[in-house]
Amino acid sequence: MATFPIRTYGDPVLRQVTPDIDNIDESVVRLVEDMIETMHEAPGVGLAATQVGIQKRLFVYDIGDGPSVVLNGRITESSGEWTYEEGCLSVPGLFWPIRRPNHVLIEGMDLDGNGIQLEGSELLGRVFQHETDHLDGILLVERLDPDQYKQAMKLLRSQALNQDQEKAKRKILGGE
Repeated sequence: MATFPIRTYGDPVLRQVTPDIDNIDESVVRLVEDMIETMHEAPGVGLAATQVGIQKRLFVYDIGDGPSVVLNGRITESSGEWTYEEGCLSVPGLFWPIRRPNHVLIEGMDLDGNGIQLEGSELLGRVFQHETDHLDGILLVERLDPDQYKQAMKLLRSQALNQDQEKAKRKILGGE
């Protein structure tokens, strides 16, 4: 198995809507295995294919009960409301309280091509929503209220500036 680099904020692949998977072959099975390994190493509780630069409608997740996968997943029902601090592997190190439905129903397929319906509340429901957002080209920062968004953009610009300065320093010192 292999791990993937995780795409971060600013990468245009994160804004793309993913197409459904029509054929579940060995490459999809390997992709799922590699994504699970990548998610665990990150560490995270969910990972969408877009976050590793793959334009397929699938995500993996593990909230402590063992890894699972949803292919072609779509939220079909939601209810309630729950505000909880949320982060994202594609926006590393930053967390915000996000209001989302507390309970969701997601429909999709498993790796055998069987139709599935999964219910999730609280953390599991949040993971389903967060990863489905990725597959629809929606990033966590788009779920922020206006004040949070303004703060997030300031932090992300600061992170980008620091990364650029580090790259320049390495280049000057001959490390790149």
